[in-house]
Amino acid sequence: MNGWDRVRASGSRFSQNNGETTRTMSRTVTLGRVQPQAPGHRTIYCNDREANHHLRFKGNSIATTKYNVLTFLPKGLFEQFRRVANCYFLMISILSTTPMSPVNPVTNVVPLSLVLLVSLIKEAWEDWKRFQNDMAINNTLIDVLQDQRWEGLPWKKLQVKQDDFFPADLLLLASANADGVCYIETANLDGETNLKIRKALEKTWDYLTPEKASEFKGEVQCEQPNNSLYTFTGNLIVQKQTLPINPNQILLRGCSLRNTEFIIGAVIFAGHETKVMMNSMNIPSKRSTLERKLDKLILALFGTLSVMCLIGAIGSAVIIDRKHFYLGLHEMSRTVEDDQFNPANRFLVAVLNLFTLLTLFSPIIPISLYVSIEMIKFFQSTQFINKDLRMYHFESNTPALARTSNLNEELGQVEYIFSDKTGTLTRNLMEFFKCSIGGEIYGTGITEIERGVARQKGTKIQEVEKSANFKKEKGFNFDDPRLLLGAWRNEPNPDNCKEFFRCLAICHTVLPEGEESPEKIRYQAASPDEAALVTAAKNFGFFFYRRTPTMIYVRESHVEKLGKIEDVSYEILNVLEFNSTRKRQSVVCRYPDGRLVLYCKGADTVIYERLADGSEDLKKVSREYLEQFGSSGLRTLCLAYRDLSPDMYERWNEKFIQAKSSLRDREQKLDEVGELIEKDLIMIGCTAIEDKLQEGVPACIETLSKAGIKIWVLTGDKMETAINIAYACNLINNEMKKFIISSETDAIREVEDRGDQVETARFIREEVKKELQKCFDEVQQINSISGPKLTLIIDGKCLMYALEPSLRVMLLNLSMSCSSVVCCRVSPLQKAQVTSLVKKGAKKITLSIGDGANDVSMIQAAHIGVGISGQEGMQAVMASDFAIAQFRFLTDLLLVHGRWSYLRICKVVVYFFYKNLTFTLTQFWFTFQCGFSGQRYYDDWFQSLYNVIFTSLPVIMLGLFEKDVSASLSKKYPELYKEGMRNVFFTWRVVAIWAFFSVYQSLVLYYFVAISSSSAQNSSGKIFGLWDVSTMAFTSVVVTVNLRLLMMCNTITRYHYITVGGSVLAWFIFAFIYCGIMTPQDRQENVYFVIYVLMSTFYFYFTLLLVPVVALLGDFIYQGVQRWFFPYNYQIVQEIHKHEPGDGWTQMMEMEIGNQLTPEEARSLAIAQLPREISKHTGFAFDSPGYESFFASQLGIYAPQKAWDVARRASMRSKPKIGKKN
Repeated sequence: MNGWDRVRASGSRFSQNNGETTRTMSRTVTLGRVQPQAPGHRTIYCNDREANHHLRFKGNSIATTKYNVLTFLPKGLFEQFRRVANCYFLMISILSTTPMSPVNPVTNVVPLSLVLLVSLIKEAWEDWKRFQNDMAINNTLIDVLQDQRWEGLPWKKLQVKQDDFFPADLLLLASANADGVCYIETANLDGETNLKIRKALEKTWDYLTPEKASEFKGEVQCEQPNNSLYTFTGNLIVQKQTLPINPNQILLRGCSLRNTEFIIGAVIFAGHETKVMMNSMNIPSKRSTLERKLDKLILALFGTLSVMCLIGAIGSAVIIDRKHFYLGLHEMSRTVEDDQFNPANRFLVAVLNLFTLLTLFSPIIPISLYVSIEMIKFFQSTQFINKDLRMYHFESNTPALARTSNLNEELGQVEYIFSDKTGTLTRNLMEFFKCSIGGEIYGTGITEIERGVARQKGTKIQEVEKSANFKKEKGFNFDDPRLLLGAWRNEPNPDNCKEFFRCLAICHTVLPEGEESPEKIRYQAASPDEAALVTAAKNFGFFFYRRTPTMIYVRESHVEKLGKIEDVSYEILNVLEFNSTRKRQSVVCRYPDGRLVLYCKGADTVIYERLADGSEDLKKVSREYLEQFGSSGLRTLCLAYRDLSPDMYERWNEKFIQAKSSLRDREQKLDEVGELIEKDLIMIGCTAIEDKLQEGVPACIETLSKAGIKIWVLTGDKMETAINIAYACNLINNEMKKFIISSETDAIREVEDRGDQVETARFIREEVKKELQKCFDEVQQINSISGPKLTLIIDGKCLMYALEPSLRVMLLNLSMSCSSVVCCRVSPLQKAQVTSLVKKGAKKITLSIGDGANDVSMIQAAHIGVGISGQEGMQAVMASDFAIAQFRFLTDLLLVHGRWSYLRICKVVVYFFYKNLTFTLTQFWFTFQCGFSGQRYYDDWFQSLYNVIFTSLPVIMLGLFEKDVSASLSKKYPELYKEGMRNVFFTWRVVAIWAFFSVYQSLVLYYFVAISSSSAQNSSGKIFGLWDVSTMAFTSVVVTVNLRLLMMCNTITRYHYITVGGSVLAWFIFAFIYCGIMTPQDRQENVYFVIYVLMSTFYFYFTLLLVPVVALLGDFIYQGVQRWFFPYNYQIVQEIHKHEPGDGWTQMMEMEIGNQLTPEEARSLAIAQLPREISKHTGFAFDSPGYESFFASQLGIYAPQKAWDVARRASMRSKPKIGKKN
């Protein structure tokens, strides 16, 4: 294809660009809407660079990065200062440089600078990866016509070879195939890997060589760039002749060329003006919900800080006037420091002390919080998610990939999953599974759906042994010795069987590739179903091996006599193609003996309407088989035929030729002509094809549903296909109440046939409103507890109107009442709009998962985007937050890593809140003792290093290794996931409880030390001074908060012991060094030798043992009461499995993998084994309140918690005796 009409000369910004015209207006993209363009069209001059040059069309380069060189610093800093805490730290840093600050400004400015630097480096690294991906695409070489020869240029294409991707939207001019036909794969647009046919206008077929192509002069007048993938309006003016252009001549960016050596094309839209790019959205800046809630907590802490400062400021104004007149403060000079203690101006004293206390109490908001969380999330992503062998796909050698670490905890709170179908839920593997011929059913296989239904009912399915003749290949998974190896000749209806197999071998548009042998031939089909049917015909002895524009060649074996093989050629006279309205495909063929036959295959509804009278028993039996196949999750087609007389065919063919050459309403006229011949058909039988799901999809969806997650399927496929898949993966079952809103109704078709677009839009809008209201009224009458589960099925045309502002609330309310939703025939932007509707309207955490470029907008619109690294390119992965190889890995990603990440981050945040509030409150209580003067209680370096060294590492270990239950138990009890949905671990109630114990501990830590030290003496008989008392209090604080961290851990590893012990030890080492050195330039004379004096007294050791115990006593009692009387769900599971050794996953993986591990995989396994758990689950028997409610909810039963007789329950409780395992 060709990017002939280039817009700029080689010296311009994009040296080679595509030709388009009419200056492009600035565009805005609204989800699900085609934007009106002005002026109404653009003109492109083919092979005329001068005419195109002044129009300055956009280049073909694309960018998906968040930043560029100019915007990185301002936009990056803006992203950082969106965090409330960073704004607060900036303010404190500024205040610390003023004379009112009691601390050195370096202690605030340096940590803030480091925080910003680390965060900006992380953002730059992630955006650099996006930039590299963009450059790889933009620098892809393509052949462009220059001076009558092809030259390789980046993304400016003239000639596209087989398996190449189109880099721009192109007008097809010529093809290496006959009749200007080419085959394309649109997987990156609509998710479908089946081939589509595009055909050039006959006037341009000859422009195949560089010499001929350079002679082409034409003018393209077409619509302005828009986001509608399935429409195109334009004209090609060639040699003063105007030819209409429709979507059949347009090749969209992202599609790939198949079964065609090369094609020639002219660029219509380039770069960000291509339809697929206009369906994309800018890379969003995603912040997790928990991070936004953290901002609210920071604001609450700031409010607490303001109250503390206000109390201190008012106290200083009162006390300075009443008590301290004897200090002679009235004789001070007029400096800021003196004004701060001037009793003559109490208001100024209060204001100045307010700012002093603000810097003094600033540690209440930890500056290391965000750095620690960023570090924890980074290691969670790179070491745990990326290297989890449970999410490693061995067949494709693809591990899981966390492309961003910002959203780890969001994975633990997902309530809605929006999934693509093709390539995400399915493997795109259609297999011929069963069939019915002449009222007899064939095929002994059992589908996944049948097994699933049997499991639900508790029944066993009798597996049938495979026959000796069974041979499975791609597209064919059929086993029945009655038909294989020519055995069908012995059936009661061999003639019907023969017609059935010939219909399979002839009625299709499949192209054979490769050698003409059954073992090596490959079939390229417009539908994976067609390939499966032709493969089935081959296995039944009717081998289709060659096609020309007018002939089909079939090698028929076992026809009359076993072992006989005969090559038969069938002349294809007419093909009536399949479309969503006809729902059938027909072929008129002539046998070598002159017999004229119409073969037809299609949906049962349309075939049955066209059957000849009679054979009622066959129709009835076949319908029963169809229902049986459908309930097994199989895709069904009916096959029929009709013998034609030569006279009748000739009369009909004249009408067909007239309709085919019509310039107006061609499709409608062809449909009408088809109706004339597709009647009085004779039923042959029906086929049943299994659309193979990805491994583990039904089980994954069932597990996620038990976890309370609702799954929506958004697909570009037709409704029947989507419904079949929904059945196959247990998203829909026969017990559900289904609401179907479709535009394929007789009333809507009748209005559409009139051709009045305004009237059609009005009518469909009214119909959609009626259906939504009707469905919603039914929902209101259904009991939500005992009534059936609900599912909504809606197609893209109806969805377009349902998403309008006047109807979207009704759609949202209806959808929220349904346990599953299936949206069919939706565009990429409609996918994004549906996702945004739930995200913004329902205020729920959403996750989108897909594998093609058509899923990018949906992935970016959700809170979390997951890309499947499958067979449809890497566009979805490039735009995603997380990438996995199989849909089933969502179970581990959400229920294991998501839960753990959420639990860990919540504990990290509340622990930071606790330890800093406790530390700051001891300073606050001291303020009451020092007359609210702003005197610091701790040394500057003590205060600065408290967060950075003495309490930093243990909380990181908590964030990395905390696990409430093992991975296997997390999946065994998916109900546990609901705790994250309800956000039970990070609520204001949880914060209030931690704040209460923080206040209690700070009072104990300050007053126990302060009061006990008032009579304490050192070895020389001197009483302790301020720095002795504050150093003793600081030591107690460090020990207490580190021990409190161990109390909140469900899993304690050797790293916990090392970091907690190391943090306490680091304090003592620092104190020994810091208190042993003094220089004239610093303030260390305050604490010089203090630690040595303290540690020489018995008081130090007694206080160090007593104070932390008393401080933590309240927490210990609370944890025991909470675990006994008000247990969380995970605590119930802990008690049930507390005597079990572990989840055994490591041993299982070692047995399954054996010697297959590469050195890198072995390293990953070793990481997964570390650290070894030491279970700390104690203190609760599973007969306490909450036990019954938890397991009742697992079974879908409502059972509220009850008040129990504690004494009776405790007295009846007995522990099971478990023998020690060797």
